[in-house]
Amino acid sequence: MLEHDPMPSVTVVGAGLAGCEAAWQLAERGVDVRLVEQKPLARTPAQTSDAFCELVCSNSLRGADVYFNAVGLLKEELRRAGSLVLQSADATRVPAGGALAVDREAFSARITERLRAHPRVTIEARVVEAVPEGPVVLATGPLTGDALAADLARIVGREALAYYDAIAPIVAAESIDRGRVFKQSRYGKGTEDGDDAAYVNCPFDEAQYRAFVAAVVGADKVEPRAFEDVRYFEGCLPIEVMASRGEMTLAFGPMKPVGLIDPRTGERPFAVVQLRPEDGAASAYNLVGFQTRMTWPEQARVFRTIPGLEQVEIYRYGSVHRNTFVDAPRVLDGRMQLRAREGVFLAGQLTGVEGYVESCAAGFVCAVMLAQSLLGHDVSPPPPSTALGGVLTHLSHEGRDYQPSNVTWAWLPPHENRRLRKRERYEAMAKRALAELDAWLAAAPLARAG
Repeated sequence: MLEHDPMPSVTVVGAGLAGCEAAWQLAERGVDVRLVEQKPLARTPAQTSDAFCELVCSNSLRGADVYFNAVGLLKEELRRAGSLVLQSADATRVPAGGALAVDREAFSARITERLRAHPRVTIEARVVEAVPEGPVVLATGPLTGDALAADLARIVGREALAYYDAIAPIVAAESIDRGRVFKQSRYGKGTEDGDDAAYVNCPFDEAQYRAFVAAVVGADKVEPRAFEDVRYFEGCLPIEVMASRGEMTLAFGPMKPVGLIDPRTGERPFAVVQLRPEDGAASAYNLVGFQTRMTWPEQARVFRTIPGLEQVEIYRYGSVHRNTFVDAPRVLDGRMQLRAREGVFLAGQLTGVEGYVESCAAGFVCAVMLAQSLLGHDVSPPPPSTALGGVLTHLSHEGRDYQPSNVTWAWLPPHENRRLRKRERYEAMAKRALAELDAWLAAAPLARAG
């Protein structure tokens, strides 16, 4: 418990999915909560109503398959752990095949009503322009106001806060055709155990490269949203923007083959796509420099023309959009607290998770650990083998280029039996996760509300 606060109370800023989940979980554990939301005094350009937890579309909570879909597993874990968001989603569910879709207005109204009725939650309408004194949970999302974002940047350092997001795709390692690619660092630098030597290279001949550039230029693109002022940084341009500047631009940019020799031909390829491990187990790879605004179906079509990726499974699609988030591995500790300001915690997309479910999960995990600390218990986070624990794994992923991400199977440690087929392996990982989660809920202090 914080010494200056004998009666536990927390301010939560932002009533999106992360903030509402955090407020609910804290309140359910006996912590008084002041939930500060700027509506109805102000709205972000993406907000249209005064209710909490607005969704952009009815199926924003995505796939429901627990044993094959990582986000489905994350939802099931939240459901078992007593998530307000998942309870509300299940209560307002509408038919949508294999996805969890909701009546958006009913969903928002239900969460708003339950929080307003909670005896330990006080709602305050106020625009927050500076980071409050702790304990406070900032859950203001990707469109955090300019004044608050500037104050946060002052605390963590401007280089540790991004205002625009360029995300490269991530693919499953096992779906790469190893017979068509080669593992090598530029100029032979590094060792097999080093970061540089971990690169996998997809080689192109000239005809393949020119066809690929034509496909990128001709692909359908996502149009900027009305509230986005698209100003690309030269250091992380979408590949289609680079390709439109000239047919050879990519070959002198992210696809440059300099310093690489294909061991099968003994020659330098005309161009390459480099893949970098996304996790320590190298179960997923990042397409280096391949941020893009191509639509998801077009990304799948175009990227499967890359030699070695013809049958690739895409874990995360590329994107470029406005997004305020911190460099979590640098600025957050293991409790999601700012290293530079004790008592200030971050949750939701501000931490560098993508998606509504992931934001909810970050709010849940942050609240549980904060409640444990405030109420004098040892902090016991969800096990790393669970999808909820995977949130913390993602936030602590140290690398040269921390980027926001939706949940993928790479957030969890790989299954020990590598001989299992993909479907069987994911099912085994999900069963392991749920068993570990149930044990944690039963044993860890305050893991379950009540």
